[in-house]
Amino acid sequence: MSTTSAQNIKPTIVLVHGAFAESSSWNGVLTQLNETGHPTVAAANPLRGVKSDADYVVSILKSIEGPIVLVGHSYGGAVITNAANGNENVKALVYIAAFAPDTGESAVELSGRYPGSTLGPALAPPVATPDGGKDLYIQQDKFHAQFAADVPAAAAQLMASTQRPITEAALNEASGTPAWQSIPSWFIYGDRDLNIPEAALSFMAERANSKETVVVSGASHVVMVSHPDAVARLIEHAAIAE
Repeated sequence: MSTTSAQNIKPTIVLVHGAFAESSSWNGVLTQLNETGHPTVAAANPLRGVKSDADYVVSILKSIEGPIVLVGHSYGGAVITNAANGNENVKALVYIAAFAPDTGESAVELSGRYPGSTLGPALAPPVATPDGGKDLYIQQDKFHAQFAADVPAAAAQLMASTQRPITEAALNEASGTPAWQSIPSWFIYGDRDLNIPEAALSFMAERANSKETVVVSGASHVVMVSHPDAVARLIEHAAIAE
């Protein structure tokens, strides 16, 4: 392959969903990225633990040749923060209403550092798992208002019905060395996020020296569902950045 053709290769976009969601939450964004010719992979995040989930994403990244833009939503941000370490193909990290933890920080600690999250009261009673852990879900009758307030009610109900649980341990697990210290990052989030307070998202973006931070007025925690155009546009900016 010539140098010129190698430089023209579009990065593969790997998208990692967060808690209480699944890969179809990326459908609107994927539609646009696919139209621009980007190879795309929406990973099925296990939602079992930061390190184990990151290790799973690492296995996907190792199977991809060429440059990669790694995208994470919500808890998926903690996963990509750990999964990108040591992979020279990952050229950019994009955080979509996502955690960008530093070493030793957890999702619970970061979301509780600033006022504004109403996730706790919206959670259903924990579901005991065979290994002795606890799975967490959002109560379906509270899902729309808590998680996806700017999504049509019918679509939000589908999301509530298909939500995938996260372990309580995963939300409390300390993160490792952050990849955002060595890999450029981009951030987008809504100012009506009720899962992760806007102040926390702003703090993490500034700390990571975000190349571009977009705040979507009125957007809920699932900004990639309600505003796929803005999210896809930011991912494209990360993909073409030098």
